[in-house]
Amino acid sequence: MPFVFGDYVLDPERRELTLRAQVVAVGPQVFDLLLHLVRNRDRVVSKDDLLQAVWGGRIVSESTITSHINAVRKAIGDSGEEQRLIRTVARKGFRFVGEISLDEIGEARQPDGPGVADHGSGVQKEPPPLVLPDKPSITVLPFLNLSGDPEQEYFADGVVEDIIAALSRLRWLFVIARNSSFTYKGRAVDVKEVGRELGVRYVLEGSVRKSGNKVRITGQLIDATTGMNLWAERFEGTLDDIFELQDQIAESVVGAIAPQLERAEIERAKRKPTESLDAYDYYLRGMAKLHSGTREAIEAALPLFYRATELDPEFASAYGMAAWCHFWRKVNGWMTDRAREIAEGARLARLAVELGRDDAVALTRGGHALAHLTGDLDGGIALLERAKFLNPNLAPAWFLGGFLRAFRGETQSAVEHFAHAVRLSPLDPEMFRMQAGTALTHFFAGRFDSASASAEKAVGNLPSFLMAVALVAASHALAGRSDEARQAMQRLRALDPSLRVSKLRDWLPIHRPEDLKQFADGLRLAGLPE
Repeated sequence: MPFVFGDYVLDPERRELTLRAQVVAVGPQVFDLLLHLVRNRDRVVSKDDLLQAVWGGRIVSESTITSHINAVRKAIGDSGEEQRLIRTVARKGFRFVGEISLDEIGEARQPDGPGVADHGSGVQKEPPPLVLPDKPSITVLPFLNLSGDPEQEYFADGVVEDIIAALSRLRWLFVIARNSSFTYKGRAVDVKEVGRELGVRYVLEGSVRKSGNKVRITGQLIDATTGMNLWAERFEGTLDDIFELQDQIAESVVGAIAPQLERAEIERAKRKPTESLDAYDYYLRGMAKLHSGTREAIEAALPLFYRATELDPEFASAYGMAAWCHFWRKVNGWMTDRAREIAEGARLARLAVELGRDDAVALTRGGHALAHLTGDLDGGIALLERAKFLNPNLAPAWFLGGFLRAFRGETQSAVEHFAHAVRLSPLDPEMFRMQAGTALTHFFAGRFDSASASAEKAVGNLPSFLMAVALVAASHALAGRSDEARQAMQRLRALDPSLRVSKLRDWLPIHRPEDLKQFADGLRLAGLPE
C-alpha cells in the first residue's frame, strides 16, 4: 500500500514518488533510502542499518550517505536546516518524522522476534505474521534422502546447505538461514504455511537419491503465497561433479526468480568451499553435530573438523569451525589444559581468516573465536563485518557480531544485530545463542528484568550454557530477587565449580570497566566466591 504524507505519495509496488500526481524523479538508491526511513519511522535508523538496507552491506563513504540524505530531503521538499520530515539525530542516525496517513497504508509491523511476552498478564502472545521483505525471499527446505541409507542423511543435508550458501551470496535475495529451514526436516509440510511462518515468498524443496558413485538431485520452486509450482528440474551425475550439480540448481532457482539476472552475478554464486569431497564429507559430519552445543557434541565434532583440514590443508571453513569448538569449550569451562587449548584455538582461527579471506563462514567462526581467545574485539568485529559483506544473509555473522559488539560496549548496535539474526533465522535451533546475546545487551544496559527473561529462555534451550546461567544469577541479584539469584548460582557452581569473580576478565572479553564491574557485582551478590 502507498505511504501518504502531505501532498506526496510513496508507492513501493510501483517504485514511484509522486507530488500531486506528478512523478518526482529520484534515483533507485535515493528511493530505497526514503522507503527504508518511512517504513522504520518509529525508530532512529543507524548508518549501519542504511548501509545494509540500501547498499547491501557495502562500505561507502560518509559523504555518499550525506549526499543521498540530502537528495531525499530535496525530493520531498525538506532541507537540512528545516528537517521537517527527516531529522538527523546526532551520532545515532536519521528518522522520518513526517505524519503518515495511517488509513491510507494499513501496513503490518514486523515483529522483533518470535514469542513476544505480555509482562502485564504473563501470557505469551503469538507474534503477528512476518511481513514479506522488500526483496525476493526464499527458504530451502531439507531435501528428502531417497537413498535408503540413514548414514547418508548428512550428504543430503550438505547439498541443501551448499544451495543456501550459493543463494545467500546474491545480495538482492533474502535467504532464510539453514538452521530455521532444517526445523522442517522429517515433517510433512504445507508450503503456504512454511511461507507464512518464515515470512518468505518462495520455497525450494527437493530430493537426493545416491547410489554408489551416482547421484540424482531433483528440486522444485513454489510460490508460497499461491502454492503454484514455478520451476522443477532434475540433475544427474557422479559424485565427481557434485558441486557443479549444486551450482546448476542454484542457477536455475535464481533464474526462475529474476530472469534478468546477469551471468556475472550467477557466477559469483558458484564458489565452492573445497574441491575435496572426502574433506567435505568430514566437514558435513562435524557440522551435523556442532549446532546442539552440548559438551559431547563438541567433543565429537572437533576431530571431524581436524580430519577435514588434514585431507584439505586449505579448507578455511573447517579451520574456522575447529577454532570455534575451542572457543565454545572455553566459554563453558570445559577446557582441561586451558593455556594450550586457547593457543591452539587461536592458531586455528588465524589459519581460518588467512585462508578464507573470501569465505564468510571461515571469517565468521574464525573471527569470533579469535576475538574471544585473544581479547582482540576490534579485530574480530572487522572480520565479521567482512563476513557480512560477503554474505549478508549469514545469520551467525549477525548474532556472533552482536556478541562482540555487546562485549565492546556497543549495546544498541548489538541489539540490532541480534534482531536481524532472528529475522534471518526465526526458527533457529541455535536460538539460545541469540537469546543469551540479547540478555547480555539488556544486562549491560541495566535492564535486569529483560536480561533475566532472555537468559532464562537461553538456559531453557541449553541448560549447560554457562554464560546464560551466570546472566540469570546476576540479573536476579541486581533486580533484588535474592531467592532466584541463589537458585541460579547453585546451577552455575554445579556447571563450573572453579568459576570465581576474580576470573571474569579471563573468562569473557568484557571491554568496558563499568560493564565488568556490574557483572562482578551481580555475581558477587548472587553468591559467587571472590
